[in-house]
Amino acid sequence: MWRFRDKLSSFINNRWLVFVAAIWIQSCGGVGYLFGSLSPTIKSSLSYNQRQIARLGVAKDLGDSVGFLAGSLSEILPLWGVLLVGALQNLVGYGWLWLVVTGRTPVLPLWAMCILIIVATNGETYFNTASLVSCVQNFPKNRGPVVGVLKGFAGLSGAILTQIYTLVNSPDHASLIFMVAVAPTIVVISLMFIIRPVGGHKQIRPTDDLCASIIYTLCVLLGVYLLGVMVIEDLVHLSPTVVLIFTVILFVFLLFPIVVPLTLTLSEEPKPSAEEVLLLPDPHGQGTSNSKEHEQEIIFSELEDEKPKDVDLLPALERHKRISQLQAKLAQAAAEGAVRIKKRRPRRGEDFTLTEALIKADLWLMFFSLLLGSGSGLTVIDNMGQLSQSLGYENAQVFVSLISIWNFLGRVVGGYASEKIVKDYAYPRHVSMAVAQAAMAVGHFLFAMGWPGVMYIGTVLVGLGYGAHWAIVPAAASELFGLKKFGAIYNFLTLANPAGSLVFSGIIASYIYDHEAEKQAHGGHTSIFGLFSRYILLEDPPKCVGSICFFLTFMIMSGFCIIAVILSLILVYRTKPVYANLYGRAQR
Repeated sequence: MWRFRDKLSSFINNRWLVFVAAIWIQSCGGVGYLFGSLSPTIKSSLSYNQRQIARLGVAKDLGDSVGFLAGSLSEILPLWGVLLVGALQNLVGYGWLWLVVTGRTPVLPLWAMCILIIVATNGETYFNTASLVSCVQNFPKNRGPVVGVLKGFAGLSGAILTQIYTLVNSPDHASLIFMVAVAPTIVVISLMFIIRPVGGHKQIRPTDDLCASIIYTLCVLLGVYLLGVMVIEDLVHLSPTVVLIFTVILFVFLLFPIVVPLTLTLSEEPKPSAEEVLLLPDPHGQGTSNSKEHEQEIIFSELEDEKPKDVDLLPALERHKRISQLQAKLAQAAAEGAVRIKKRRPRRGEDFTLTEALIKADLWLMFFSLLLGSGSGLTVIDNMGQLSQSLGYENAQVFVSLISIWNFLGRVVGGYASEKIVKDYAYPRHVSMAVAQAAMAVGHFLFAMGWPGVMYIGTVLVGLGYGAHWAIVPAAASELFGLKKFGAIYNFLTLANPAGSLVFSGIIASYIYDHEAEKQAHGGHTSIFGLFSRYILLEDPPKCVGSICFFLTFMIMSGFCIIAVILSLILVYRTKPVYANLYGRAQR
């Protein structure tokens, strides 16, 4: 009996179980990607026009990108509390939206509906924060792949929930809103006590690389499978039995990762790694691996002028012993008030608070590089329907689905590639982001040209590049600014996404598209009355046809992506010593 309890305790505290539970939460946590499927129901039920729906879309982007509150709560609440808050926001926001759409409650004014959408989609930031914080702490030497997988499943959640809804096949389209209100809430509340730091740096096994390869392979197969299913369901009318089989196979893919922690629990005990201890805090999340060293460095920095000069000439063991004695004396003097120790500012690679990080150039380089890169990518995703229609493609849903899959694969591949770079070469992972942004610059240029077939190539390049951002940035932020305040710093960086989308999509793309549409509608001239009708009376704008609709927008975004490459390379140059210190020791 005691052996069973021991195995059960080992299973519950296994870091791979936490990772699998985080994957399941992320699999239903990216509900914002379903807004394109929810908006037609909202539009028809509430008699909204396209510009009112666009405002709800802006509210959606704002809600699922602004995670200040989630980051702050992750510092004062246990992670299960953070997840609970997010689950309640998801339930209240989407639940109330469902009541409004089905006529069970009075229709709210547009500004109130925007607030409702913000509340609903903001629940995702809590799921995201808790999953990333716990898993980055549990896998300090595999941050890139872990973040890539988690963000990848968040990107796939829309396709996963859509496939489940296809099985239901309800004639009431509002039932999809009900499903996204209830299903993620149930999953998150069921798993919230599993999501926590469990001292993963002490659970190192020789089979860890194999386990990671299994989950990575599963991710790729799942992405390919969902792509195939979406194409088949779009081209062929399937019977309910076939849809049921497809959905069962999907659940097999989702549940299979639990085999990893089960197998590890029944195998040998993990062996601790000294290298991992250098990168991770204690299991209670009170700081990074450098926390204890940091305390000593505070004393050591005051000690430099006091130690005898011949100490540096002693053998390493004796030198360490003498310095420890001097540190102990200085600590005692500080405790008695004879010496006042002044805390120094953290260095890159140590724990920063958000306030301390905000005065570092590295954070702002990362922020603006992300704004230009991911902001332009989000603009493509949000305007994919209009873009494909303007270039003469009737079925825009195919490209929407394609860019979602490439977005997912970009997150998985970006995490893996950046991890290879830091582990094999001890080189900053932002060099992979520079490559991704260069690919996006080419993709934007191809979209601008509007040549036959470039929609497929551009979708691949922009989807992969955009997805790679969200695997690389969280891992890099945790390496440069530590894990102690990772939630707050990461959620500050995510503000770059809606900011970039506001500039590129809300201002540049929408103005240029409407301007070109007006010119086409009035024989090459812009109508003042047309502008008045669109912006004051909220009437639907005319449609634009041809590559000219987005030509200037994509040329501008291509140029800004080149600037993003330069910012990323500057960050690479500045942070090379940090990565050499963090990962160079492992190579030696």
